[in-house]
Amino acid sequence: MNTNTEVERISKSNTVHTDVFVEPIRKRKVNWRGILSYTGFVGPALFFFVLIQIIPFAMGLYYSFTSWNGVSSAVEWVGLENYKKIFTSDVQFRDSFIFTTKFTIAAVIISNMLGFGLALLLNTALKSRNILRTVFFVPNVIGGLLLGFIWQFIFVKGFASIGNLTGMAFFQKPWLGDETTAFWGIVIVFAWQISGYMMVIYIAALQGVDNSLLEAARIDGASNWTLLTKIIIPLILPAFTICFFLTISMAFKIFDLNISLTGGGPFNSTQSVAINIYQEAFQNNRYGLGTAKSILFFIIVAIVTTIQVWTTKKREVEA
Repeated sequence: MNTNTEVERISKSNTVHTDVFVEPIRKRKVNWRGILSYTGFVGPALFFFVLIQIIPFAMGLYYSFTSWNGVSSAVEWVGLENYKKIFTSDVQFRDSFIFTTKFTIAAVIISNMLGFGLALLLNTALKSRNILRTVFFVPNVIGGLLLGFIWQFIFVKGFASIGNLTGMAFFQKPWLGDETTAFWGIVIVFAWQISGYMMVIYIAALQGVDNSLLEAARIDGASNWTLLTKIIIPLILPAFTICFFLTISMAFKIFDLNISLTGGGPFNSTQSVAINIYQEAFQNNRYGLGTAKSILFFIIVAIVTTIQVWTTKKREVEA
């Protein structure tokens, strides 16, 4: 009896009442004001990005499959012939790529070590730290061509005069006239120019480190080296990701500093890929081949920087 009563109660509670008014689902109105506002802010930037970046890149990709000389209206389609020539018979491009790779490795290591060292020094309670930060950052705002000509005078005239006065072999070397010293001369100038910029990024990251963590580690007996390697560096790994990305891309694309210091000499031993592409397209009038080199160079730089960002980002998560 109780069971039947319970069943009747449940069936009544589950009965659908037809007199319940169901409000129809309203269609969502299009937010035209939001769309117009978004278009007003993003539209101009997107338009100029497509006009300045996407369209020239697409045209360059097309011309890389042609033998256009950059002047005449006749454009002959050659397919993969330019790329085949780069990989099989273009020894000068291969040598310039080897130089650029070696330069990038040396420049990235030295620039970041110098920038991080300056950041550690100028993050302390020095009275003149603001002045020193400005002094070390100033080379970054000087144009590459002007900076190259200044250092060319220093290497050729300044070092020679110091070498004659002191007799020191370091200053008596033919800095821009020898393959080895010219290579290190470009590395020195690049590191001197860019390390101040890296210093600013590292200082910003160091100022975000919680001092209470450092004080607690010191109380536990941690040395300065332990503080640096176990606490400070793991906490500022995002700054290393940014600085490595910037220095790798800048070093790979070096042009103005290289052309004003050595012009690719002596005997093309310090010719960067950017100079090789420039000479191929605008001096040798082989615009199609030069564009093919630039497309290939773009792909290589994109792959290298992507691998670098992925690797350092992975270390950030692990830390």
